[in-house]
Amino acid sequence: MSGSTFGKVFKIATWGESHGPGLGVVVEGCPAGLSLKESEIQKELDRRKTGQSKVTTTRKEGDEIRILSGVFQGKTTGTPIAMWVENHDVDSSKYELIKDLFRPGHADYTYQMKYGFRDYRGGGRSSARETVARVAAGAIAKKLLRRHKIQITGYTRQIGPLVAKKIDFKEIERNIIRCPDKAMSEKMIDHIMQARKKGDSVGGTVEIIAQGVPAGLGEPVFDKLDADLAKAVMSIPAVKGVEIGIGFQAAEMLGSQCNDAFTLKGKKVGTRTNHAGGILGGISNGEDIVVRLVVKPTSSINKGQDTVTAQGKKAKIRVEGRHDPCICPRAVPIAEAMVALTLIDHWMRNQGSRLGK
Repeated sequence: MSGSTFGKVFKIATWGESHGPGLGVVVEGCPAGLSLKESEIQKELDRRKTGQSKVTTTRKEGDEIRILSGVFQGKTTGTPIAMWVENHDVDSSKYELIKDLFRPGHADYTYQMKYGFRDYRGGGRSSARETVARVAAGAIAKKLLRRHKIQITGYTRQIGPLVAKKIDFKEIERNIIRCPDKAMSEKMIDHIMQARKKGDSVGGTVEIIAQGVPAGLGEPVFDKLDADLAKAVMSIPAVKGVEIGIGFQAAEMLGSQCNDAFTLKGKKVGTRTNHAGGILGGISNGEDIVVRLVVKPTSSINKGQDTVTAQGKKAKIRVEGRHDPCICPRAVPIAEAMVALTLIDHWMRNQGSRLGK
């Protein structure tokens, strides 16, 4: 399963295609005895599924999860947990018309160059439909993290030029854009709908905050916590950039401004600011971990674009079908899942880092 696995102790392997029979995931490394119900996983999948609102694709998938193995009498057995979601609302007819055209912004050309053959129906394996499996696995990771009082919250921070000015966690799930700023959410929705009317799409940023992460998670050199978090979120389709903490703003700062001064918070060491985003030297420092990811505009747009055919001829393309005009709202639970999977993997790896732990 080259390229379809993630993690070293808490490991997942996803499989399936956008227009195939369904998609699934196998989770290894989950300890025995964890109470687990399909309804708990379904709750997370419902946040990601299609057809939620006017700012998402009209494809209707219930994304009903089935646990096939690894759970007995409501508890995990310590063996691999296999989960499956069936595809129902599949319409490949629009893709038959453009199967020999390389869609701009998509992986059609690169998959063709790598494999010499590809599933052109909705992008096949390269489709964001694959992420349903990540969210299912992430639901288990989140539950394990909550046992250690680690909470992960994601939201849409920016759509086009519009940036949330207020961060109210209670507001996130109250609007269809998952923006923590009520006033800004309405402007964001209008911005998306204006682009959709023109057959276009918009991008934005998603921010994830992990609270309660203890100091000490992460590995030296190549498996730094921020490096693994960056890989985790960059593996999400349409993500083109990632920041930890202040990220690229650090380029404009002096060292005296950028450094987080240490202080005592009760009996614990903490920092006055959190420019580092909760990570120093690739290891968590006990402050909130802040990850920000840039999501490009949806590549499938109903506007004429230049392209070439698989036979090497110039052509025009207009991508019809059912697509999100903005990916950010549905990217929030996906990004949360990838951060959760990274943190629980590093939590488990950290348990053997020194004697007496």
